[in-house]
Amino acid sequence: MNSMENLEKQLICPICLETFTKPVVILPCQHNLCRKCANDVFQASNPYLPTRGGSVTSGGRFRCPSCRHEVVLDRHGVYGLQRNLLVENIIDMFKQESSSSSKPTPERKEETPMCDVHEEEKINIYCVTHGVPTCSMCKVFGAHKDCEVAPLTSIYQTQKTELNDGIAMMVGNNDRMQGIISQLEEACRAIEENGRRQKTLVCEKFDQLYTILEEKKREMSQRVTVEQEEKVNYIRSLTRKYGDHLEECCKMVETGIQTMEEPEMAVFLQTTKPLLKKITDATSTAHLDKVERGYENMDHFSVNFKKEGQALRTIDFIQDDEDEEDGEEENREAGAAEGEATQAASPGGVASAQPGAPPQTNPAPSATKSAAST
Repeated sequence: MNSMENLEKQLICPICLETFTKPVVILPCQHNLCRKCANDVFQASNPYLPTRGGSVTSGGRFRCPSCRHEVVLDRHGVYGLQRNLLVENIIDMFKQESSSSSKPTPERKEETPMCDVHEEEKINIYCVTHGVPTCSMCKVFGAHKDCEVAPLTSIYQTQKTELNDGIAMMVGNNDRMQGIISQLEEACRAIEENGRRQKTLVCEKFDQLYTILEEKKREMSQRVTVEQEEKVNYIRSLTRKYGDHLEECCKMVETGIQTMEEPEMAVFLQTTKPLLKKITDATSTAHLDKVERGYENMDHFSVNFKKEGQALRTIDFIQDDEDEEDGEEENREAGAAEGEATQAASPGGVASAQPGAPPQTNPAPSATKSAAST
C-alpha cells in the first residue's frame, strides 16, 4: 500500500493538488502539468495576450511552478506542448488498481471529519452564513438551524477554483516580481558603469586643466627668467667695465707716485703734463653707464589669482541648457585667439618691450631707460 501512496504522490499536479487530469503536458524542464492548469498559469502570467475560448492563442512565456524554469511557447500556446502519454497511461493503471481495491474506501471513511457537537455525525454540509463546514444535525437542531447552507461539493469546487486562481495569480505575480527584480539589478549595474565612466571623464577634464596651468606656469616663469638673465648679464658687464677702469686708475696712481719721486725737475715736468691729462680723463666716468635706483626690482611680474581662484571654486557640473552656451563661448575664444595671433604676426604689430641692456643715449648705454622699459 505504501508503494501505491508513493505513486499517487508522484501523480499529483503542483497547481490543482489533485491527480493529473488528462491531457497531461510535459514542460521543457521535464515537469508535468494538467493542460488546464498549465493554461491557467499561462493566462495569469500573460493577462494581456488575446484569448479565444478561454485559451491563449498566441505565443508567450511562463515559469514552471516546480523549478521556476522559464517556458517559452509558440503561437499554439499550451496546446503546442507535448503530451506525456506515459504519465497518462500510469494514471489509468493507477485508477484501475485503486478501483479494484476495497481497502482505500474504509480508509477514506476514517479520514472523513466528524462534527464536534454531534460526534456520531459526519460533516456533510457547509454553513454559508458562518463560513464553516458542519453536519445535518446542526442544521436541524443545532446552532445553524437558521443559517443558509450548501452542499460541501459545490462549496468545495468553488473554493478550490478560487484557490487555484489565487495560486495562478501568485505565480504570475511572482514572475512579474522576478522581472522587476531583474530590471532593478540591471539598473544597478548600469548606474555603476555610468558612474565609473563619468568619473573617468571628470578626471580627464581636470587633467586637461592641470596641463593648461602647468603650461601657463612655465610660460610666465620663462618670462621672469629671461629678464632676470638679461639684467644680471648687463650688471656683470657693467661691473667688468668699472673694474677695468678701476685697474687703469690704480696704475695711474702708481705712475703718479713714481713721478713724484723723480729728483730731476726737467724729467718731472716732461712726464707730469701728459700724466695729468690721463688722470683728468680717468677721473671722469661719463663714458660708463650708471644703474638707476630700483633697477634690480622685479615686482612688475607680480600676479594676483584671486579671480581665477574664485572661478575655480565655482567649478561644477553643467546643466543641459548650458551646453549650447559653452559651445558658443569656446568658438568666440578660439576666434579671438586666432585674431591675436594674426595681429602679432603682422609687420605693423606692436611688440612688447623686452627688458635688458638699456638703449644708448651717449656712447655708453643708459641703465635708467632700461629700467623704465621694464
